[in-house]
Amino acid sequence: MFMTGLTIFAIASLLGGLAQNETLLLGARGLQGLGAALASPAALALITTTFPAGPQRNRAFAVYAAMSGAGAAVGLILGGWLTGLNGVAGMDFSGWRLTFLINVPIGLATAFIAPRLLAESESHHGELDIPGALTGTLGLLGIVFGLTQAGKAAYGWGDPWTIASLVGGFALLGLFAWIESRVAHPLLPIRILKNRTRAASFVVMMLVPAAMFAMFFFLSLFIQQLVGYSPLRTGFAFLPFSVGIVVGAAISSNLVSRIDPRYIAGVGTLLASGALLGFSRLTIDDSPTSVVHAIAGGATAGADVNYWTSILPFIVMMSVGMGLTFVPLTLTAVHHVRAEDSGIGSGVLNTMQQVGGALGLATLSTVSLHFTNARADQVGPALAQAAQGAGIDPSMHVPGTQLTFLQAAGFQATFTEGATHAFLTGSAMILLASLIVWVFLDVKHQELATDGPEAPVHVG
Repeated sequence: MFMTGLTIFAIASLLGGLAQNETLLLGARGLQGLGAALASPAALALITTTFPAGPQRNRAFAVYAAMSGAGAAVGLILGGWLTGLNGVAGMDFSGWRLTFLINVPIGLATAFIAPRLLAESESHHGELDIPGALTGTLGLLGIVFGLTQAGKAAYGWGDPWTIASLVGGFALLGLFAWIESRVAHPLLPIRILKNRTRAASFVVMMLVPAAMFAMFFFLSLFIQQLVGYSPLRTGFAFLPFSVGIVVGAAISSNLVSRIDPRYIAGVGTLLASGALLGFSRLTIDDSPTSVVHAIAGGATAGADVNYWTSILPFIVMMSVGMGLTFVPLTLTAVHHVRAEDSGIGSGVLNTMQQVGGALGLATLSTVSLHFTNARADQVGPALAQAAQGAGIDPSMHVPGTQLTFLQAAGFQATFTEGATHAFLTGSAMILLASLIVWVFLDVKHQELATDGPEAPVHVG
């Protein structure tokens, strides 16, 4: 399954890099998602079945978490560099295509090497839960679509499509839960969730990535569009994140055999929540007059933001917090899972992370758009007046962009308002995750050194 997922991902990347129209590009992205959905849970399951519980598995999951974080940061740097290229070896083409094509040799080489380095796990009989897959996927799709529509000024919460999508999404998830409790081979076995520690781990691993992915999204836009960094420089601005998550993962790997995971993940989530709270305090001079003067001079409204004092400390805090959180929660999420359920447990964990990212970005984008639109209503007329007062035609196009002067000024004057409220909401989400950790994650560190299914409780 791991090899199949990698191969599909590589082929999809090739199709995306060579795509000549939007349909093929979006289709390739969907196929990439399929490949990743096959490979990622299989990778976690292979770690669980390859390394025995205790120090070896702790180190393996620490490396996995560290590489995941480092990969995200390296991807930002490499993606920024590749996007800025206009061709290679005399060939003229858009650099963004290389962000797809670079995955092809990596995926195929890894799939080729896998059987030479990885031992095959024990196989178990199972059947595809098609009804569960359809209802679960469509339910999540309905909720994400509804949240996205709600944030748009043209639709909003009262729009029929928004209401229908949200109601339909929740109804389908309810049907999904009903199906899973009755089929012989469910996609999400209820027994997986009956363990309180495991269920808490899954919920937290949905909430934390929800805020973390949104942090990457809003902060990268802020650094590029408001502070004025190039894509490559923005990638380097996030480089400390990879260092911090490696450090945090190493610390948690060493501590998890001596300290209960509740305390490690609890501190990690508090650090991450504090980092997002720090990002919510980002400020620029986005008054209409200042914004107009900045754009007219070829600059950006946040050009005077100091990266070293206003951004870097919170990137480091966030990354260390993520490293402290991911390792113990990954261990507790798959702890005492039966051998035949290792793939399911890893799949649920991976799904929670991806679903959390999608729902989190949809939710926080809705929050951001609400405050961005409110700010736009306040400053829109003043921006037009300031532009005319400076002798600038608001309808003229800004050089190097497809935006009119008024559109560019509107973005510069409103984005920070929306992004900071999104950060604040994300901070509250991780704070909720931290509360769940402190209250419900009660497994002891001694238990993480044991393996096999959970011992039954005898009464009497």
